[in-house]
Amino acid sequence: MTIFEQIGADLLYPDSDGKPMADNTEQYRWIVLIKENLEILFANNDNILIAGDLLWYPVRSLLITPTAPDVMVVFGRSKGKRRSYRQWQEDNIPPQVVFEILSYSNDTNEMERKLEFYDTYGVEEYYLYDPESFQLDGWLRQNNHLNKLWQMDGWISPSLGIKFQTGQGELAIYRPDGQRFLNSLELNQRAEQAELLVEQERQRAERLAAYLRNLGIDPDNLP
Repeated sequence: MTIFEQIGADLLYPDSDGKPMADNTEQYRWIVLIKENLEILFANNDNILIAGDLLWYPVRSLLITPTAPDVMVVFGRSKGKRRSYRQWQEDNIPPQVVFEILSYSNDTNEMERKLEFYDTYGVEEYYLYDPESFQLDGWLRQNNHLNKLWQMDGWISPSLGIKFQTGQGELAIYRPDGQRFLNSLELNQRAEQAELLVEQERQRAERLAAYLRNLGIDPDNLP
C-alpha cells in the first residue's frame, strides 16, 4: 500500500469514533481489570491479540458503522500496536471474545445493536457486565448465532478457560490455575509478598550455612 492509499484509507476508516473509553471510574476499573489480566494470562502466546476500546471494522464498507468493544480477544493475530482493527488487514479474523462493561450512558437500544453487531460478524463469546447491579450476561455462538447463556455463576469460557463467579455479589473472575483476577495494586502487593518470601528463604539458607560452618561442616560440599 502506498502512502497515498494509506492516507485515503485512514480518512475513510478513522481510528476513533470520538467516544470516551469509559464514562466513569467503575467502568474504567473493570475494563482495565479484564484487559490487563487477560494480557498476563496469555503473555507467552504471541498470536493472541488483546485490546481495549479498539475500533473494529468488520468489513471494508462505509455503510457499516464500526464498534469498539471495551475488551476484545483475537486468536490467530499477533500482538502489537493497532490504531484500529480493520479485519480485512487481519486475515479476515474477527475477535472471538468481546466484553462490554455497562455504563450510565448505555441504553437498551445501543446494547441491542451491539449484540446484533457481534452476532452478525462472528464473535464466538460475548460477555456484558453491569458493575452497578452485579449482573453478568453471556452469549455463546451455537448454530451460527449468539445464544443467551442462562447460568453464569460458575461458567467457564470455552475459549479463554477463565471462570466467572457471580454468587457472592460483585463479579469475580478466575484464571484456569484458580487465581483470581487482581487489580494493579493487588498484583503489586502479591509481587512484593513473593519477593519477601524469597528474601526470607535466602536469609534462612544463610543462617543454616553459618550454623553448619560453626560445626566444621562445609555447606557447599554436603553429600
